[in-house]
Amino acid sequence: MALFSALKPQEIERPVLDLSGEALRASMQVMVAGSEDHGGIERYVDAVKLKNQLFQQALGDGTDDLEFETFKGLCTFMATVRRRVGPWLSETAFGDLRGWLGELFDENAPVDTRIGAFCERFPDDKQHRWVRDLAAEVLHNTFPERYPLMNRWVWDAQANTGVLREIWHAEDIDHITIGVGDGYGTFLMLREELSQYLRDNGFFRDILQYVDILCAQVYANYICEQGGSYLRADFSAPEDPMQHTRRLLGLDGVQAGSGKTRLKSVDGEAFVIDDENPPKSLM
Repeated sequence: MALFSALKPQEIERPVLDLSGEALRASMQVMVAGSEDHGGIERYVDAVKLKNQLFQQALGDGTDDLEFETFKGLCTFMATVRRRVGPWLSETAFGDLRGWLGELFDENAPVDTRIGAFCERFPDDKQHRWVRDLAAEVLHNTFPERYPLMNRWVWDAQANTGVLREIWHAEDIDHITIGVGDGYGTFLMLREELSQYLRDNGFFRDILQYVDILCAQVYANYICEQGGSYLRADFSAPEDPMQHTRRLLGLDGVQAGSGKTRLKSVDGEAFVIDDENPPKSLM
């Protein structure tokens, strides 16, 4: 397995992104102010780092030794995956899934090709839209420096929805289609733009984590303001401004003190993690 082989610059299409500074500023203010009741924004940064460490420990050397129970533990920290992955949470199905996950890290092929091949292993229907998010989460959470956040809620070009739309600079954004693809280059450029914006506004450390939190806050605002029935199935009415933000980031995966998770089995029952050292709620 060839990890971190360099991609030639010409192999990555880098679109121009026209982002709204006003929309970013509004989300950043909510992000900072809303986190104060939970120990400050630094606590969110630490939680994202811890999540990355869990994935790195489990997947940093590939998937050959990935155990079924470990994978279930990781699923608790992937919000758009954990409610739909149930049919694959069996020892038999996991044997195939483990191999397919391993192929995601083989950098002999471009990342978009790898993600596409992974998704083709599953039925092409609405019930399996989460598969794209699983691939994106596994790559990003394991190697956040190498892979930006690429979930569908960050940008889905076919649906014309996501963080990119919410911060796009346009007078009539509700009635236009943004002509930007949702390949690796787009997400890379978005991270670069947001990183620069954060630096311009006084954030100089832990930029990768702050970008993730800012993205989640942008889309959390959208869920609160315009979320339809599909979104409400995963994200109920918030009790505080950061509830959806934590859920999008997967930081609410395990209920503290109980081991009960938000991961659902095929029959709808919640999995309970009872390992000697179970993953904990990160917030």
